[in-house]
Amino acid sequence: MSTSAKSDQTVLVVDSETDHLDWVRQQLKASGVRVITETSSANAFKIFCLEKPDLVITEMHLRPSGGLDLLAKIRAESSNAMVIVMSAYGTTQSVIESMKLGAFDFLRKESLPFTLKVVVDSALKAAAELRAVSPSKPALTVEQYRDDIVGQSEAMQSVFKMVGRVAMSDAPVLVTGESGCGKELVARAIHSYSDRSKKSLLAINCAAIPENLLESELFGHEKGSFTGAATQRIGRFEQCHGGTLFLDEIGEMPIAVQSKLLRVLQEGEFSRVGGNATIKADVRIVAATNRNLEEAIAKKEFREDLYYRLNVVGIHLPPLRARVEDIPLLAEYFLSRIASQQHRPLLQLSEEAIKVMAAYPWPGNVRELQNTLQRAVVLATSDVLLPKDLPLGQVALASESATSEVSSLRPIGVEEAAKILFEALTSEGGERELLPWVEEDFTRRAMEYTRSNQVKASKLLGITRATLRKRLERIGGPGTDGE
Repeated sequence: MSTSAKSDQTVLVVDSETDHLDWVRQQLKASGVRVITETSSANAFKIFCLEKPDLVITEMHLRPSGGLDLLAKIRAESSNAMVIVMSAYGTTQSVIESMKLGAFDFLRKESLPFTLKVVVDSALKAAAELRAVSPSKPALTVEQYRDDIVGQSEAMQSVFKMVGRVAMSDAPVLVTGESGCGKELVARAIHSYSDRSKKSLLAINCAAIPENLLESELFGHEKGSFTGAATQRIGRFEQCHGGTLFLDEIGEMPIAVQSKLLRVLQEGEFSRVGGNATIKADVRIVAATNRNLEEAIAKKEFREDLYYRLNVVGIHLPPLRARVEDIPLLAEYFLSRIASQQHRPLLQLSEEAIKVMAAYPWPGNVRELQNTLQRAVVLATSDVLLPKDLPLGQVALASESATSEVSSLRPIGVEEAAKILFEALTSEGGERELLPWVEEDFTRRAMEYTRSNQVKASKLLGITRATLRKRLERIGGPGTDGE
């Protein structure tokens, strides 16, 4: 075992080839990390338990046991351990097995000159984020919330106050807001805090049921009233007598059905489809829509008199992007619920992950946040969620950054480009020569851009493949030959 100068972070590198260990040590030396090298998998595990390195880089083929066995043992010892697996012969199966066991990444040895530093820096950053998470933070439990409505923002506090005010009345309520905001949760809260809480709460999506069936769904039908009506059916209004009926997507309700609903709101009575008997029902209506009903009224798509009957009390749910301060609380709640439902350990959020989520606009609102976290839990390789586990947030930030960078770009001539290059060399102390520097740097960048494809890289550089190979041998960068 050998070590380089001690620093804040430690990397353990395991490989049976000592020449390769020396090469990796030299590559990481510039990063200022402490490097420990080992050739035996058994000794490497002992070192891991003793030293607790921030990162382990291991070759697949080791003795007495392979790199995947070492990976499994390390992850069993520490569920947050960062491990990079490398191999000269990376098969599909070995890559999948590595990631399944919780590897941070899998690298082919031939690409290491171009990928090692980048991936190591990313892994060390992730390790630092994991260690920055406070283990003493109290866990949020599902039982803390009666109705699954979570929020501490002023906007949500106003919603809660409105729910409390209307719960004890029987006045119809119209809940508005974008899709995915949680409008049904508001309806459930109104019902659960009302005197009707011991009776039924039934929900129906007006947009999901064809027009010819919606009336029957709401009001029921008599036997033989239409083709297929083999028996009498009791509708939702009768089913939730004394309770609450939630009409979701009320803006999509057909005009004909709107008329019958208006009568129920006015008179408290209705008839089944195909029937003559008048039926009375004591039902509290809570409706919801993501449409602008006033615009729908102007287009003759929604009855104005029904609108005013429904909108006795209006509650507007803000989109998630308008209450960013609620995102950490919502995320913790969903993670707690997912852990409870799936019988798995509760995951925590790193500060960087929270920043990523706060920067994302969440067009799908709370529903999208929940789905994102469910996917993140499935793919997470530690018990702390990092930015890499939240692809939506990463895409959003990358897109914003890329847009900013592209907007600042402008075409420059050869003269200005040469000036910039010469100034860059001068700032480094003038110890390097321009042409060798440009040749080496551009060759590396071309290989990185083409993912180590020598054919494509040589075309980009305007040189033959033979010339490219000689350059790569000189600077230490192999690549693939395929198209």
